[in-house]
Amino acid sequence: MKGKTQSKGLQRGLEERHITLMSLGAAIGVGLFLGSATAIKLAGPSILLGYAVAGMMMFFIMRALGEMAIHKPVAGSFSKYARDYLGPLAGYITGWNYWFLWVVTCMAEITAVGIYMEYWYPDTPRWIWALAALVAMASINFLAVKAYGELEFWFALIKIVTIIAMIFIGLGMIVFGFGNGGIATGISNLWAHGGFFPNGIEGLLLSLQMVMFAFLGIEMIGVTAGEVKNPEKSLARAIDTVFWRILIFYVGALFVIMSIYPWEEIGSKGSPFVMAFEQIGIPGAAGIINFVILTAALSSCNSGIFSTGRMLFNLAEHGEAPKKFAHLTRNGVPGKAVIATATVLLVGVILNYIVPAKVFTWVTSIATFGAIWTWGIILISQIQFRKQLKPAEKAKLKYKVPFFPLTSYIALAFLAFVIIVMAYNPDTRIALIIGPLWLVFLTFYYYGKGFNKKNRTYR
Repeated sequence: MKGKTQSKGLQRGLEERHITLMSLGAAIGVGLFLGSATAIKLAGPSILLGYAVAGMMMFFIMRALGEMAIHKPVAGSFSKYARDYLGPLAGYITGWNYWFLWVVTCMAEITAVGIYMEYWYPDTPRWIWALAALVAMASINFLAVKAYGELEFWFALIKIVTIIAMIFIGLGMIVFGFGNGGIATGISNLWAHGGFFPNGIEGLLLSLQMVMFAFLGIEMIGVTAGEVKNPEKSLARAIDTVFWRILIFYVGALFVIMSIYPWEEIGSKGSPFVMAFEQIGIPGAAGIINFVILTAALSSCNSGIFSTGRMLFNLAEHGEAPKKFAHLTRNGVPGKAVIATATVLLVGVILNYIVPAKVFTWVTSIATFGAIWTWGIILISQIQFRKQLKPAEKAKLKYKVPFFPLTSYIALAFLAFVIIVMAYNPDTRIALIIGPLWLVFLTFYYYGKGFNKKNRTYR
């Protein structure tokens, strides 16, 4: 029955305010608080253009996902749509790839927690905090989905309030000279230090990998489709505001920061957010921002475990993962799938002993490759979804991609372009080795296990 599909056992406990704040939180993570400094070093003030263009592409991708999710809301989301509209192999690869990219991302996040906790406890080994974060976030995912949504609501609210406060404080400096002796700073820093494109177009292009990594997680809105009380209303509203949220929280925040400080100084003197709060004279600014960034990392890890648990659940339902992962707790949570993900994440705790600093760049680039695959599959699935609909069905669609098919193809071309840029950059090139090898492995495993044969399931 269209619009009513639901995976058996999963509870529709997420309300509109949960979905709205969860989607906001997914778009505001460590990529903004930490990754933005790296991107600014590459692109300078032109990074504003990078976030705006990439944000528009993400809006088209999310509209494509929303069109399918509102028509057919299910757990597993884009993995299920890939299976339905592109074939079983595409669904299998997409599901396991999404699980993999979030495992990689969560490893980076729990490692980051250890780094942030060093601010208050410099003598405690990082791996202890990484392990504590993993145990805490896995435990939270055993709560009923409504309780999970409530916690993520407050996680996201902390980040949002901090960024909005920073924007208003920054505007006060720009217009009224707050914290600057009453002398308005203006916005000349956006072009006074080598121009708007200080490193040329090349600098902007090289920053695209980090820009796209910052948006990883937005597609999680679709994963919640099977547990939303009112998918048509809640998902549509959350998706429709994606582009405006990106403009406000990414472009707006970085516009303010780069107007106040020359872009060369950002990142060399600590977090740009700490710099803004200290300039206005707020005591303990570094501690406040460190706490906010800590919640951002925990929130991202929390969302990742949630997403991967649902994806394993969906794969198990289709016989493409061990059947035990389709088991639900009394709270309607895929508990064994959550435990499996958390167990693999213990590798991230172990890596705290041996991972050098450069591996973080490698990890984010590998995650970005996985995300681009997911986003590309969403667009291709939506194109095929439209082709399979009869004219009367197309006319009855309640939620459509604007200017289809042009926008879908433009977004696909943009994703392909980002992959080309990643190949050009030596630091991100490793993702184009690990990512395709993972996809090749999944393909061989799929045929080796005989999943392509009718009625053959995981053993």
